[in-house]
Amino acid sequence: MTDFGMELPTLRGPVPGPASKSLADRLRAVESRNVTFLGDAFPVFWEEARGANVRDADENVFLDFTGAFGVALAGHRNPLVTARVAAQTEQLVHGMGDVHPPAVKVELLERLDILSPWEGGRTLLCGSGSEAVEAALKTGTLASGRPGVLSFRGGYHGLTAGALAVTHRAHFRAPFRESLFSGVAFAPFPTDAASAAQALDDVTRLLDTGTPDGHAIGTVIVEPIQGRAGVVMPPSGFLAELVRLSRAAGCVTVMDEVFTGFGRTGQLFAGPADEAIPDVLCVGKALGGGLPIGACMGTREVMDAWPEASGEALHTSTFLGHPLCAAAALGFLDELEEGQLIRRIRERGESLMRGLVDALAGADGVGEVRGRGLLLAVELAAPDGLPLVGGGGRRGGTGPGQGAAGSAGGGRGPRSGAHPTGRADRRTSGMGCRHAVHLRARGARERLAGRGPRSIPGGGMGYISA
Repeated sequence: MTDFGMELPTLRGPVPGPASKSLADRLRAVESRNVTFLGDAFPVFWEEARGANVRDADENVFLDFTGAFGVALAGHRNPLVTARVAAQTEQLVHGMGDVHPPAVKVELLERLDILSPWEGGRTLLCGSGSEAVEAALKTGTLASGRPGVLSFRGGYHGLTAGALAVTHRAHFRAPFRESLFSGVAFAPFPTDAASAAQALDDVTRLLDTGTPDGHAIGTVIVEPIQGRAGVVMPPSGFLAELVRLSRAAGCVTVMDEVFTGFGRTGQLFAGPADEAIPDVLCVGKALGGGLPIGACMGTREVMDAWPEASGEALHTSTFLGHPLCAAAALGFLDELEEGQLIRRIRERGESLMRGLVDALAGADGVGEVRGRGLLLAVELAAPDGLPLVGGGGRRGGTGPGQGAAGSAGGGRGPRSGAHPTGRADRRTSGMGCRHAVHLRARGARERLAGRGPRSIPGGGMGYISA
């Protein structure tokens, strides 16, 4: 009998079942109604997870192709992560991170420094990817002396106030538009050589003229692969040229690798793997192995724009460098280094890509299969070739199906390749394949230092049950 964690899906009844529906009724009564979509056929409530499997409240077993929003890159309840956390609970479960730091925080910072793309850097630990972006934006302002920010259309950087200001998606921005920082300009994000040339022309112009409201730009923030927009990948060389232009203009380049960092794309970090070395990296999600943690990592020169602490830190939080989260992160890094996680991701990603292309060849409504490593996407297309969002709606629709498996009409088979071949504003919907296989093997850590990414597509979750 296969162990839970490596099982094929098993459905014991309707999905969602009575236990999930009962929990949905209870949740509806107490949670802010903006958080969880509750419908007749959604969601299932998770009860247990291990490796690649999730068991819901009705004992149905699923393969988790969401990777738990990319957090379970090394598998749910990875043994190295849980062992570190269990040991830490016997010693210290909370520390005063910016006053009386726990020793485990120092160990984590040292490990991150070894894996950074710079020779010596500094890191500001955070509680999430959004907070890492907030810290990076503050770093850019301090280091450049200019408050304006250049971001990209389609970009997603989080929903806290500062991160939301540089997030392009109108659905999230619209209710709060009047209160968001206005000193942000958005450039197009390219998908091919022609659109890259136009995007770089726009970047050059904006770096010179500033934001629409007149702020001088001091920070450029970009995802090396746009995850939530649908695994949108720029052509090779775009990121390196963007960094060059940013640096020539005296700006701080921030690469948001919250989705892509630590192996998701088969490289340690996606940007540096494309010869684009930023000044600041934002990481999170997979780093915590299931516990919440983020980090704003940067060169020593840029990070030293922050003044030395004199009793009151300019940017801190109660749970900065939390011992349990730091221990979980160390467990994940153990798996990354000792388990040859990145090599396994590359191998599994290539196999999964081939399998998807073969299985979907000639399938109605499939426009393209694309991705890198285990950051893969299947784009659904209408008969006219335009992308669809999950659930069969046209791009621009709403609903919880984004990122989930859906069906569509049409007669085109899938394309595949390193980069999309569609128009510059093309966005994936359909199935976001974030493969959360429990990856283990023994290996050497030395080869990992300085190599690149991880990531996830779409915003929703898709359960593959066959």
